[in-house]
Amino acid sequence: MTQKELEQLFSQYGRIITSRILVDQVTGISRGVGFIRFDKRIEAEEAIKGLNGQKPPGATEPITVKFANNPSQKTNQAILSQLYQSPNRRYPGPLAQQAQRFRLDNLLNMAYGVKSRFSPMTIDGMTSLAGINIPGHPGTGWCIFVYNLAPDADESILWQMFGPFGAVTNVKVIRDFNTNKCKGFGFVTMTNYDEAAMAIASLNGYRLGGRVLQVSFKTNKTHKA
Repeated sequence: MTQKELEQLFSQYGRIITSRILVDQVTGISRGVGFIRFDKRIEAEEAIKGLNGQKPPGATEPITVKFANNPSQKTNQAILSQLYQSPNRRYPGPLAQQAQRFRLDNLLNMAYGVKSRFSPMTIDGMTSLAGINIPGHPGTGWCIFVYNLAPDADESILWQMFGPFGAVTNVKVIRDFNTNKCKGFGFVTMTNYDEAAMAIASLNGYRLGGRVLQVSFKTNKTHKA
């Protein structure tokens, strides 16, 4: 399914603000995950009612259309098990574990700071995450600084938050040497600039566990990892 076809499928339910189909950065093949952001929540709800479980023209299987679940509904271990299983399969469970309500009141992949937009999400299969490496694996890319994390934050939260936006090569939570608690910040490395920029636009100001996160590209003045 192309992005145009995705928009045609969902446009009958309301005004679409942004849309995107995630593709593999190497092959260009769809990962089976798309995002639609509607102007109003009621439009997203109607799209979910009308399309969830349906088989669009040309599709071989029914699609799942839903708001994302709150990450608190899954333990960190469950998240990690989704991240690390079957790395050669297509795309993830962690998407379905994303926060149900962002600062923007929805899960969306192209926020650009616009408030009060709502996005159901389509997943053509609950498979596993492709295109990421295990934490600590060296690599090049765009480093993102995440500030105001809670003391109990760990790497799985960062994987979960940034995974839907594109290929993540590394995440790191900075911990206190004595307590092993998070010092309040961490780093995420993504391979693609546009995907990193979209993640920053969507997650900067996102409230996580009562804390408002500050998310930006890492600079020379940023805390060192």
